[in-house]
Parts: sequence; C-alpha cells; structure tokens
Amino acid sequence: MERQLLDPVGKLPVAGVVRRLCGVQAQVASSAELAIRVRREASRPGEVSRALSEGRLIRTWAMRGTLHLLTPEDGGAFLSLMASGRSWERPSWQAYFGVTPKQLDALREVVRETLDGKVLTRDELIAAVIARRGYGHLGDALRSGWGTLLKPYAWQGDLCFGPSRGNRVTFTLPQTASSRWAGLLEPDEAAPVAIAAYLKAYGPANADAFGFWIGAGRIGKRRIRAWFEDFRPRLAEVEVGGERAYVRAEDLDELMSTGPTRTVRLLPGFDQFVMGPGTGDGHVVPARRRAAVSKQSGWISPVVLAGGVVRGTWGMAGDRVVVEWFKEAGAVQRTALRSEVKRLSGILGRELRPEVNLV
Repeated sequence: MERQLLDPVGKLPVAGVVRRLCGVQAQVASSAELAIRVRREASRPGEVSRALSEGRLIRTWAMRGTLHLLTPEDGGAFLSLMASGRSWERPSWQAYFGVTPKQLDALREVVRETLDGKVLTRDELIAAVIARRGYGHLGDALRSGWGTLLKPYAWQGDLCFGPSRGNRVTFTLPQTASSRWAGLLEPDEAAPVAIAAYLKAYGPANADAFGFWIGAGRIGKRRIRAWFEDFRPRLAEVEVGGERAYVRAEDLDELMSTGPTRTVRLLPGFDQFVMGPGTGDGHVVPARRRAAVSKQSGWISPVVLAGGVVRGTWGMAGDRVVVEWFKEAGAVQRTALRSEVKRLSGILGRELRPEVNLV
C-alpha cells in the first residue's frame, strides 16, 4: 500500500506516480486519471492531459497489448520486452491478418516515414500507407478498432498516440510526442530495469507474475525466467502464504519492518493495484471473488481495498457511491468508507454519499 502511494497517499507529481506504477492502463481515460489522482495528496482535473501535452507522459500500446500511460524516460524498457516476444511472427497472427513478417518490416519503414514530424489521425495514416504501391490491401486490417496491426510498431518505438482531435485518435513518433523520449534498450539491458521497477511497485512476486504482467503470454516463459535468474544477485527470497516470491534485496528490511494496514481505499476500474499482480493473484483478489472483479470482455471493476486486499467493488449511481461489500470480508468498515467517499468527493468536485450492500 505504501509503495503504491495509497497508505499514506503520496506527494509525487503526475509523471512520478506513473513511473512508480510502471505505467497506468489507460483505455478508459477517466479511470487512468482517477488512478493517478487517488494517489496524490492534492490534484486538479486535467493534469494528465497537461502532462501528455508537455511530453512528461506518452500514451501507447504497451503491457499485454493494452493502452498505457508511460513516462518517456522509462517506457522504452517495457516496450523493448514486449517487442522481444515477436508475437506478430506467430503463424496464427500471420494467418489472421494475411501479412508476413517481411511485409510487416517493410510496412514499419513506411509508417515511420509517414509519421516523421507529423501528427496524423488513423484515417490520415491509413490513407498515406495504402497510397503506397503494394500496401493497398492492408486498409481493412489497419482500420481494426483494436489497432492490432499497429501494435508491433508501438512496441518497437515507431509510433505512439498523439493528442486527440475531437473523438478521433492521432498517431505520431514518440520523439515527436516528447523530447524526453529515451528510446528502446536492447531486451537484455531492458529486463533488469523493468524487473527492478516491477518489484519495487508490486513485490513480493515471481517470474511468472512479472511475465503475465508484461506480456500475458507474448514472451516465452523460459526467457522471462532467464532474465529473473540473471537478476537473482539483486533479489531476496521471501515466503508469502507458503509460496516462494522475491523482492529487491534493498527493500527487504523495510518490508519486514512494515506493519499491517487497516486503510480503506476506493480504486477505479483497471487500477494498477489489481493489474500489477493480476486478478489471478489470490493474495490481492480472493479467488472466489475473481469473477466480480474481472468481468467479460476484459473489464476490470472498480474495487474497495481494506487491509491491502480487495473486499468489494463499487460504482457510481448519481450522487451515490454504491459499494458491494463481500460478506466474507467481515464487518463493513463504515466510518472508513465514509471518509474515503468524502475524499473521492473532493477529487471529483461533487458531493457524494455512500451506500453499502452486502453481496
């Protein structure tokens, strides 16, 4: 909770919060902004947009192929590992899109040339690409709502999202989006950077947890475990509920001296507290309640944390914050919930009142 800037709430600036969390999942912009604001003692609406416009953050497809906010200084390490999986070279991927790795490599150069020094909408980018001889057949694949054909270029540092034009997304080069863009490291150089950052925010954890967080199967387990093995001199082994896990050796003393928390927090959908370890981690999301948190079509519910564990979910209904408190979580911590709803009211700038249901 402390490393996640939740107990106590942190004082880091917007980009500092994103860096601490190794990125913030951002396909729902309002959830991403709230995930950052609940971790700051003082915040104002629009700070995420300002950080993007000033180049202190970039927005791109990153971990697990999902849209994230990243810092331009550190984001290249995570993207490098995503790219190392070369998931677009799998036969199933090629068969679905009808594009070979050789064609993708050629298209990569076209995309980079087209975006160089420009900010283009998806339609403008597609029009420029299919106007090139030999690329006309890619129009439908490039128009895919999930942007799957473009994701490999994001992972290779060839594009990111620019400022939206109304309801239309735009694309540009990362170095155009931010003068702070540090580029991509080689995967073996990026791995220790990413592992250290992940364990600082989400440890104790193991190689499999890191592998699922970064790639959800897009990077081979053998390679992930080899990176962890190379990092072993900087690790300390601990036991969590009978399971072996690791923390950075430099964090061990602080971890062992930290007392348990009773703090209650309301976190938005897709929050990193859940996404970092994954909804399958029973230490964070009780196994019997995973379906209440991880919904169909990849939707992750807003959650109620109490004592560092998901004890319920919540949602908005007018001026009510409706909490679905899990019966097995024990007595409802009503005083703490009222205090947290009051804090949420201040963040959102509207008067809210709690309503609690046992489920």
